[in-house]
This record gives sequence, structure tokens and C-alpha cells, in this order.
Amino acid sequence: MTKIADLRSQTPDQLGEQLLSLKKEQFNLRFQAATGQMEKTHRVSEVRKDIARISTLLREKRSAG
Repeated sequence: MTKIADLRSQTPDQLGEQLLSLKKEQFNLRFQAATGQMEKTHRVSEVRKDIARISTLLREKRSAG
């Protein structure tokens, strides 16, 4: 789980890269769930919340800048 203070110190480009990697991880987790290979079920909600945090920060930075 990512701390919001750590995210606030990153640039929009870094946040965008992190968002992309989280979306890829989310896809892979969904694929594992569909095939019955998922081991860390809690990771799905963690990734979803991290994506929401980063999306919100990116939106804030765009509107402020």
C-alpha cells in the first residue's frame, strides 16, 4: 500500500508510470482470479485503492497547474 505523502512528492510523470504499472498488475490479478490461480486475494483491493489515490492526485495536480 502506498502512502499518500510519498505520492505527493512525485512528479506527474512518475505518477503516470506508477498508475500504468498498477493497472497492469490489476489486469494480471483479474486474470489470475478468473483462472483460479490467485493466492493473494487482498492485493486486489490494495491495487484498486492505490489506483484511486494516484488518479486523484493526478487530477489535483492538473487542476492546480
